[in-house]
Amino acid sequence: MRRRSTTRRRAVGATTAAVVGLSVLAGCAGDEGKPTLNWYINPDGQETLNQLAEDCSTDDYDIAIQLLPASATDQRTQLARRLAASDSSTDLMSLDPVFVPEFANAGWLTHFEGDLADQVLDDDVLRGAAETVVWDDEVVAAPQWANTQVLWYRKSLAEAAGLDMSRPVTWDQVIDAAAENDGTVGVQANKYEAYVVWINALIQGAGGDILDPDTVEDGRDAKVTIDSEAGERAAAVIEKLADSPAAQPDFTTSNEGTSLGAMYPEEGAGEFMTNWTFVYKNYEGLIGKSGGPADEQEFEDLGWARYPQTVEGEESRPPIGGINIGVGAFTNHPDFAQEAALCISSADAQTALAVNEGLMPSRQSVYDSPELAEAYPADLLELFSESIDTGGPRPKSAFYSQISNAIQARWHSPTAVDPSTTPQRSAEFLKAVLRGEALL
Repeated sequence: MRRRSTTRRRAVGATTAAVVGLSVLAGCAGDEGKPTLNWYINPDGQETLNQLAEDCSTDDYDIAIQLLPASATDQRTQLARRLAASDSSTDLMSLDPVFVPEFANAGWLTHFEGDLADQVLDDDVLRGAAETVVWDDEVVAAPQWANTQVLWYRKSLAEAAGLDMSRPVTWDQVIDAAAENDGTVGVQANKYEAYVVWINALIQGAGGDILDPDTVEDGRDAKVTIDSEAGERAAAVIEKLADSPAAQPDFTTSNEGTSLGAMYPEEGAGEFMTNWTFVYKNYEGLIGKSGGPADEQEFEDLGWARYPQTVEGEESRPPIGGINIGVGAFTNHPDFAQEAALCISSADAQTALAVNEGLMPSRQSVYDSPELAEAYPADLLELFSESIDTGGPRPKSAFYSQISNAIQARWHSPTAVDPSTTPQRSAEFLKAVLRGEALL
């Protein structure tokens, strides 16, 4: 990439919150005039992302936001259609980590090489986030923000159950504590991607994997390992919650949002809930409002701890999510697009996303920054960064979409999960899907 000769319109601020209107689809300007780089984003954090697009525009190019659908599946479909058609106007993309292997394997991403690769993945990037942007030993995207799940809970509920939350707790302990003390357990068990996130974390927490990590990049030839003792232990946790009075009424259709209200119910002791990092800012913004804590004192009853262990004594593997910035392989301005990708994923950009939107950093230095120290409790920041650094990604496969759908097909409904049959049935079906012998 050529040496930069222009200045940015303004430095990216740590607390920017101004709203810039969404740009109409502009495409690239070609040989005449100033080019426009289209940045396709998902709906999370739009205000700050619009500000980043303005701040990271330069005298050489503008960045225009293009909004993708809310559904991750629809996001993938829209981007894949554009890239399969060699669309040159797809310059920058906000990608769910599980889409990166598929897009890289298809040749749809411009790789970061040499000094650029070193800037994208320096020692400041947390390990769990770094793993999601590498394919075939090449850096194919830039981590922008990282996500993980922790165990959120009412301190009063844990105290009533006699749980020492300063020490690791297991899923069995959490389910029993809730069931015996008028509480519930909130999870994501609808037939969609987040249910696979839960299954994957349970299996990895028992020392296993859905696919053999040593063969996962082999595509259709990857070794399926979900039919294992780890798979059985994962199924046992789901079965236990399904049969427990701690299961919430909408257990089979639960998602990231449905269990939020159970933390501060009109009746009952509250809940233990595994969910993403947005929860803290969500409840902080709901103090005194419907669905949130009644007052500051009730908000202070919100606790957080490491993701529960599947097997007592074996470290849990918290889920890894977030957003990576990909540069389209067919952009007319790859140098500009990679330069822009570095700006919108910089430490300053990550600080703004964390403070304004609750979208947590992929860089340790941002967790250590004074801006985040003012916005979040110190022990929560430490928990987030530790969970991202030691968390477990979903299978890094170019066929992840089929893998996820195959698992959903055999593990849903969660009320029908059986440790003695579900892992085996899902392994057989997954193998057939990968070999092209079965349809989803």
